[in-house]
Amino acid sequence: MEKQKNQVRVKIMDEDYILSGDEKDDYILLLASYVDQKMQQIRKNNSYLSKSKIAVLTALNLADELTKLQGQYDDLLLQMEEKK
Repeated sequence: MEKQKNQVRVKIMDEDYILSGDEKDDYILLLASYVDQKMQQIRKNNSYLSKSKIAVLTALNLADELTKLQGQYDDLLLQMEEKK
């Protein structure tokens, strides 16, 4: 029997979305809040941009954060391996 996905209503950039996922509601809400904060920050600094451009810039900023964190994680793993 397939596990039923959680459905959570969130608001991002003044728009309501119903998100489905395997994660707990609180985690989905946390992610949506983080994305909303990032998008609102970009909108505050660039009020002339459309929502779609704000979304693309937010995606690029999040990809940058992820890539840098992944690099730091990989460096830490390498350091741990070297100490063995």
